[in-house]
Amino acid sequence: MKAELTLPPEFVDLIADKLIEKLKPILAKNGKQEDDVIFDVPGLARFLRVTPKWIYEQTHLKTIPHHKLSNKQLRFKKKDIDKWLDTLKIPAVSEPTGKLKLIKR
Repeated sequence: MKAELTLPPEFVDLIADKLIEKLKPILAKNGKQEDDVIFDVPGLARFLRVTPKWIYEQTHLKTIPHHKLSNKQLRFKKKDIDKWLDTLKIPAVSEPTGKLKLIKR
């Protein structure tokens, strides 16, 4: 047996608004989940495609944001690493010259 329910448009809009209201916090959490990632040294080395030795050197020099746990283990928040990487960005400021200029045309 199949039953079909027909609702007036104002009820459909009301139900849709309530559903959207309930789903917004869930969807917002899913978007932030990636920023809540915490790396250890091997995980960050894989993420940045560098060696663990390089990570240790950068933490020793205090050039990379990190947290040191009580047992001297290092941890890195992904959102802090992303911000740090943005500070290292070097913008292109000039037009290509020489052979590159010829290729661009």
